[in-house]
Amino acid sequence: MTGNHKDKTISRRRALAVTGGTVAAGGLAVAGFQSAFADTTDTTADADATATATSTGGECMTLMTSVTEGPYYLDGALVRKDITEGKAGVPLTLRLTVVDATDGCTPVKGAAVEIWHCDAWGYYSGYTTANPGGSAPAESEEGDSANDLTYLRGYQIANANGVVKFETIFPGWYTPRTCHIHVKVHTGGEKEDGTYEGGKVNYTGQLFFADDIAEEIFTLDPYSKHTGSYTVLANDMVYDGGGAASGLLTLKAVHKKDPSKGYKGSLTLGVDPDAESTGAGSGGGGTPPSGAPSDAPTGTPPSDSASPSASASS
Repeated sequence: MTGNHKDKTISRRRALAVTGGTVAAGGLAVAGFQSAFADTTDTTADADATATATSTGGECMTLMTSVTEGPYYLDGALVRKDITEGKAGVPLTLRLTVVDATDGCTPVKGAAVEIWHCDAWGYYSGYTTANPGGSAPAESEEGDSANDLTYLRGYQIANANGVVKFETIFPGWYTPRTCHIHVKVHTGGEKEDGTYEGGKVNYTGQLFFADDIAEEIFTLDPYSKHTGSYTVLANDMVYDGGGAASGLLTLKAVHKKDPSKGYKGSLTLGVDPDAESTGAGSGGGGTPPSGAPSDAPTGTPPSDSASPSASASS
Protein backbone atom coordinates (compact mmCIF):
# COMPACT_ATOMS: atom_id res chain seq x y z
CA MET A 1 0.00 0.00 0.00
CA THR A 2 1.24 3.48 -0.77
CA GLY A 3 0.41 6.99 0.36
CA ASN A 4 -2.24 8.73 -1.70
CA HIS A 5 -1.92 12.30 -0.50
CA LYS A 6 0.37 14.10 -2.93
CA ASP A 7 0.01 17.79 -1.96
CA LYS A 8 3.23 18.71 -0.14
CA THR A 9 2.31 22.42 0.09
CA ILE A 10 -0.24 21.90 2.84
CA SER A 11 0.47 24.02 5.92
CA ARG A 12 0.96 21.74 8.90
CA ARG A 13 0.76 22.96 12.47
CA ARG A 14 2.47 20.95 15.15
CA ALA A 15 0.02 18.92 17.18
CA LEU A 16 2.43 19.05 20.10
CA ALA A 17 5.29 21.44 20.97
CA VAL A 18 8.29 20.51 23.08
CA THR A 19 9.05 23.22 25.61
CA GLY A 20 11.85 21.48 27.44
CA GLY A 21 14.04 20.51 24.48
CA THR A 22 14.68 17.13 22.93
CA VAL A 23 16.20 15.66 26.09
CA ALA A 24 13.10 16.43 28.15
CA ALA A 25 10.82 15.08 25.43
CA GLY A 26 12.84 11.90 25.28
CA GLY A 27 12.52 11.49 29.04
CA LEU A 28 8.76 11.60 28.79
CA ALA A 29 8.70 9.12 25.95
CA VAL A 30 10.70 6.71 28.11
CA ALA A 31 8.36 7.31 31.04
CA GLY A 32 5.38 6.49 28.89
CA PHE A 33 7.02 3.29 27.68
CA GLN A 34 8.10 2.15 31.14
CA SER A 35 4.61 2.59 32.55
CA ALA A 36 2.84 1.17 29.53
CA PHE A 37 2.42 -2.47 30.30
CA ALA A 38 1.57 -2.79 33.96
CA ASP A 39 -2.05 -2.89 35.06
CA THR A 40 -3.54 0.40 36.29
CA THR A 41 -3.60 -1.09 39.78
CA ASP A 42 0.20 -1.38 39.75
CA THR A 43 0.91 1.81 41.66
CA THR A 44 4.63 1.08 41.95
CA ALA A 45 5.14 1.08 38.18
CA ASP A 46 3.00 4.21 37.85
CA ALA A 47 4.99 5.97 40.56
CA ASP A 48 8.27 5.07 38.86
CA ALA A 49 6.97 6.48 35.59
CA THR A 50 5.91 9.68 37.31
CA ALA A 51 9.33 10.00 38.95
CA THR A 52 11.01 9.65 35.55
CA ALA A 53 8.71 12.25 34.04
CA THR A 54 9.44 14.76 36.78
CA SER A 55 13.19 14.18 36.85
CA THR A 56 13.81 16.70 34.06
CA GLY A 57 13.99 19.67 36.42
CA GLY A 58 10.50 20.97 35.69
CA GLU A 59 10.86 20.80 31.93
CA CYS A 60 8.52 18.54 30.04
CA MET A 61 6.56 18.00 26.88
CA THR A 62 3.60 20.33 26.34
CA LEU A 63 0.79 19.30 24.04
CA MET A 64 -0.62 22.28 22.20
CA THR A 65 -4.02 22.13 20.55
CA SER A 66 -3.56 22.48 16.80
CA VAL A 67 -6.23 20.38 15.08
CA THR A 68 -10.01 20.30 15.13
CA GLU A 69 -11.99 17.54 16.76
CA GLY A 70 -13.08 16.57 13.24
CA PRO A 71 -16.52 15.89 11.79
CA TYR A 72 -16.82 12.48 13.48
CA TYR A 73 -17.00 13.65 17.09
CA LEU A 74 -20.11 12.82 19.15
CA ASP A 75 -21.03 14.00 22.64
CA GLY A 76 -22.07 11.56 25.33
CA ALA A 77 -19.42 8.85 25.06
CA LEU A 78 -19.58 6.32 27.90
CA VAL A 79 -17.08 6.05 30.74
CA ARG A 80 -15.65 2.56 30.21
CA LYS A 81 -12.39 0.71 29.78
CA ASP A 82 -13.45 -1.60 26.93
CA ILE A 83 -14.85 0.36 23.98
CA THR A 84 -14.91 -2.43 21.37
CA GLU A 85 -18.53 -3.62 21.75
CA GLY A 86 -17.53 -6.77 19.91
CA LYS A 87 -16.01 -4.99 16.90
CA ALA A 88 -13.61 -7.27 15.03
CA GLY A 89 -9.94 -6.33 14.81
CA VAL A 90 -6.46 -6.76 16.24
CA PRO A 91 -6.59 -6.06 20.01
CA LEU A 92 -5.01 -2.83 21.22
CA THR A 93 -4.39 -1.96 24.86
CA LEU A 94 -3.88 1.78 25.06
CA ARG A 95 -2.27 3.33 28.13
CA LEU A 96 -2.01 7.11 28.41
CA THR A 97 -0.46 9.15 31.22
CA VAL A 98 -1.71 12.72 31.74
CA VAL A 99 0.73 15.15 33.36
CA ASP A 100 0.67 18.88 34.08
CA ALA A 101 3.26 20.45 31.80
CA THR A 102 3.08 23.73 33.73
CA ASP A 103 3.99 22.09 37.05
CA GLY A 104 6.96 19.82 36.46
CA CYS A 105 4.93 17.04 34.83
CA THR A 106 3.01 16.13 37.97
CA PRO A 107 0.14 13.67 37.38
CA VAL A 108 -3.29 15.13 36.64
CA LYS A 109 -5.47 13.01 38.91
CA GLY A 110 -9.10 12.84 37.81
CA ALA A 111 -8.49 14.02 34.24
CA ALA A 112 -11.02 12.49 31.86
CA VAL A 113 -9.39 11.13 28.71
CA GLU A 114 -11.76 10.63 25.80
CA ILE A 115 -10.88 8.69 22.65
CA TRP A 116 -12.69 7.77 19.47
CA HIS A 117 -11.62 6.10 16.22
CA CYS A 118 -12.82 4.18 13.18
CA ASP A 119 -13.31 0.44 12.94
CA ALA A 120 -11.26 -2.03 10.89
CA TRP A 121 -12.93 -0.94 7.63
CA GLY A 122 -12.72 2.81 8.28
CA TYR A 123 -16.22 3.46 9.65
CA TYR A 124 -17.04 5.61 12.70
CA SER A 125 -20.00 4.92 14.96
CA GLY A 126 -22.70 7.46 14.18
CA TYR A 127 -21.49 7.76 10.59
CA THR A 128 -21.72 4.20 9.36
CA THR A 129 -22.79 5.09 5.81
CA ALA A 130 -19.85 7.45 5.17
CA ASN A 131 -17.65 6.00 2.42
CA PRO A 132 -14.12 5.32 3.78
CA GLY A 133 -12.60 5.38 0.30
CA GLY A 134 -11.08 2.56 -1.71
CA SER A 135 -13.19 -0.59 -1.73
CA ALA A 136 -14.72 -1.75 1.56
CA PRO A 137 -17.76 -3.82 2.53
CA ALA A 138 -20.65 -1.84 4.03
CA GLU A 139 -20.26 -1.45 7.78
CA SER A 140 -23.47 -3.42 8.27
CA GLU A 141 -21.88 -6.48 6.63
CA GLU A 142 -19.59 -7.06 9.60
CA GLY A 143 -22.46 -8.71 11.45
CA ASP A 144 -21.41 -7.65 14.93
CA SER A 145 -23.72 -6.60 17.77
CA ALA A 146 -22.10 -3.20 18.33
CA ASN A 147 -24.27 -0.14 18.88
CA ASP A 148 -23.90 1.98 15.74
CA LEU A 149 -23.92 5.17 17.82
CA THR A 150 -21.38 4.25 20.51
CA TYR A 151 -18.79 1.70 19.38
CA LEU A 152 -15.10 2.62 19.65
CA ARG A 153 -15.82 5.71 21.75
CA GLY A 154 -15.24 6.17 25.46
CA TYR A 155 -13.83 7.96 28.50
CA GLN A 156 -11.55 6.85 31.28
CA ILE A 157 -10.78 8.82 34.45
CA ALA A 158 -7.09 9.17 35.38
CA ASN A 159 -5.96 7.57 38.63
CA ALA A 160 -3.67 9.19 41.21
CA ASN A 161 -0.73 8.72 38.83
CA GLY A 162 -2.52 10.31 35.87
CA VAL A 163 -2.92 6.96 34.11
CA VAL A 164 -5.84 5.73 32.01
CA LYS A 165 -6.15 2.45 30.14
CA PHE A 166 -8.42 1.46 27.24
CA GLU A 167 -9.11 -1.88 25.62
CA THR A 168 -9.92 -1.39 21.94
CA ILE A 169 -8.89 -2.58 18.47
CA PHE A 170 -6.26 -1.30 16.06
CA PRO A 171 -8.02 1.36 13.93
CA GLY A 172 -8.43 0.91 10.20
CA TRP A 173 -7.95 3.70 7.66
CA TYR A 174 -9.95 5.92 5.35
CA THR A 175 -9.10 8.31 2.54
CA PRO A 176 -7.21 10.62 2.80
CA ARG A 177 -5.96 9.96 6.35
CA THR A 178 -3.32 7.77 7.92
CA CYS A 179 -4.25 5.42 10.79
CA HIS A 180 -5.05 7.47 13.91
CA ILE A 181 -7.02 7.81 17.15
CA HIS A 182 -8.63 11.05 18.32
CA VAL A 183 -8.10 12.15 21.91
CA LYS A 184 -9.40 14.87 24.22
CA VAL A 185 -8.31 15.58 27.80
CA HIS A 186 -11.02 17.09 30.05
CA THR A 187 -10.74 18.42 33.62
CA GLY A 188 -13.16 19.91 36.12
CA GLY A 189 -16.18 17.76 35.27
CA GLU A 190 -17.57 14.59 36.80
CA LYS A 191 -19.03 11.23 35.88
CA GLU A 192 -22.80 11.41 35.56
CA ASP A 193 -25.29 8.90 34.12
CA GLY A 194 -22.47 6.79 32.72
CA THR A 195 -20.76 9.60 30.82
CA TYR A 196 -18.66 12.67 31.71
CA GLU A 197 -20.33 16.03 32.22
CA GLY A 198 -19.10 19.59 32.76
CA GLY A 199 -15.58 20.89 33.09
CA LYS A 200 -13.52 21.94 30.12
CA VAL A 201 -11.37 20.45 27.39
CA ASN A 202 -7.65 21.09 27.92
CA TYR A 203 -6.34 19.29 24.87
CA THR A 204 -7.62 18.01 21.52
CA GLY A 205 -5.26 15.90 19.44
CA GLN A 206 -4.54 12.67 17.61
CA LEU A 207 -2.46 9.54 18.21
CA PHE A 208 -0.55 7.85 15.38
CA PHE A 209 0.93 4.47 14.46
CA ALA A 210 4.23 3.54 12.79
CA ASP A 211 3.77 2.74 9.09
CA ASP A 212 5.40 -0.68 9.17
CA ILE A 213 3.15 -1.89 11.97
CA ALA A 214 -0.01 -0.42 10.45
CA GLU A 215 0.64 -1.88 7.03
CA GLU A 216 1.31 -5.32 8.51
CA ILE A 217 -1.95 -5.15 10.45
CA PHE A 218 -3.87 -4.17 7.32
CA THR A 219 -2.89 -7.42 5.60
CA LEU A 220 -4.86 -9.32 8.27
CA ASP A 221 -8.55 -10.11 8.42
CA PRO A 222 -10.86 -8.14 8.67
CA TYR A 223 -8.68 -5.16 7.63
CA SER A 224 -7.66 -6.82 4.35
CA LYS A 225 -11.24 -6.58 3.08
CA HIS A 226 -10.74 -2.82 2.76
CA THR A 227 -8.49 -2.29 -0.26
CA GLY A 228 -7.06 0.86 -1.78
CA SER A 229 -4.26 3.39 -1.24
CA TYR A 230 -3.29 3.83 2.39
CA THR A 231 -1.81 7.21 3.39
CA VAL A 232 1.54 6.82 5.14
CA LEU A 233 2.66 9.15 7.94
CA ALA A 234 4.90 11.26 5.71
CA ASN A 235 1.93 12.07 3.45
CA ASP A 236 -0.65 12.64 6.17
CA MET A 237 -2.13 16.13 6.41
CA VAL A 238 -2.05 16.24 10.23
CA TYR A 239 0.99 14.28 11.47
CA ASP A 240 4.03 16.55 11.27
CA GLY A 241 6.88 14.07 11.68
CA GLY A 242 7.74 14.89 15.28
CA GLY A 243 7.59 11.34 16.66
CA ALA A 244 6.29 11.02 20.22
CA ALA A 245 6.13 14.80 20.45
CA SER A 246 3.57 14.69 17.64
CA GLY A 247 1.43 11.88 19.00
CA LEU A 248 3.30 8.84 17.67
CA LEU A 249 2.54 5.96 20.01
CA THR A 250 5.11 3.59 21.46
CA LEU A 251 3.91 0.13 20.40
CA LYS A 252 4.86 -3.31 21.64
CA ALA A 253 3.57 -6.56 20.14
CA VAL A 254 1.92 -9.00 22.52
CA HIS A 255 3.50 -11.80 20.46
CA LYS A 256 6.40 -10.77 18.19
CA LYS A 257 5.77 -13.52 15.64
CA ASP A 258 2.00 -13.12 15.52
CA PRO A 259 0.71 -9.53 15.15
CA SER A 260 -2.88 -10.77 15.23
CA LYS A 261 -2.44 -11.31 18.99
CA GLY A 262 -2.45 -7.56 19.45
CA TYR A 263 -0.39 -4.57 20.54
CA LYS A 264 0.12 -2.42 23.62
CA GLY A 265 0.45 1.29 22.97
CA SER A 266 1.50 4.12 25.28
CA LEU A 267 2.17 7.84 25.38
CA THR A 268 2.55 10.59 27.99
CA LEU A 269 0.27 13.58 27.42
CA GLY A 270 1.53 16.86 28.89
CA VAL A 271 -1.33 19.36 29.27
CA ASP A 272 -2.04 22.74 30.80
CA PRO A 273 -5.01 22.16 33.16
CA ASP A 274 -5.82 25.87 33.05
CA ALA A 275 -6.01 26.00 29.25
CA GLU A 276 -9.22 25.48 27.30
CA SER A 277 -9.48 23.96 23.83
CA THR A 278 -12.51 24.50 21.63
CA GLY A 279 -11.40 21.82 19.18
CA ALA A 280 -11.61 24.40 16.41
CA GLY A 281 -7.93 24.57 15.46
CA SER A 282 -6.90 23.88 11.88
CA GLY A 283 -4.87 20.96 10.66
CA GLY A 284 -4.21 21.02 6.94
CA GLY A 285 -6.09 20.37 3.73
CA GLY A 286 -7.82 17.74 1.70
CA THR A 287 -11.32 16.58 0.95
CA PRO A 288 -13.48 14.58 3.37
CA PRO A 289 -14.53 11.04 2.54
CA SER A 290 -17.53 10.72 0.25
CA GLY A 291 -20.75 10.84 2.24
CA ALA A 292 -19.18 12.11 5.46
CA PRO A 293 -20.80 13.09 7.62
CA SER A 294 -24.19 14.28 6.30
CA ASP A 295 -26.01 11.52 8.17
CA ALA A 296 -24.96 12.60 11.65
CA PRO A 297 -27.29 11.02 14.21
CA THR A 298 -27.38 14.16 16.33
CA GLY A 299 -28.31 16.51 13.51
CA THR A 300 -26.44 18.49 10.90
CA PRO A 301 -22.65 18.40 11.38
CA PRO A 302 -20.69 21.63 11.87
CA SER A 303 -20.81 23.91 8.87
CA ASP A 304 -17.04 23.58 8.40
CA SER A 305 -17.15 19.76 8.21
CA ALA A 306 -16.64 19.90 4.45
CA SER A 307 -13.89 22.49 4.65
CA PRO A 308 -10.20 21.66 4.20
CA SER A 309 -9.31 22.38 7.84
CA ALA A 310 -12.03 20.18 9.22
CA SER A 311 -11.32 17.28 6.92
CA ALA A 312 -7.68 17.40 7.92
CA SER A 313 -8.49 16.25 11.39
CA SER A 314 -11.36 13.93 10.55
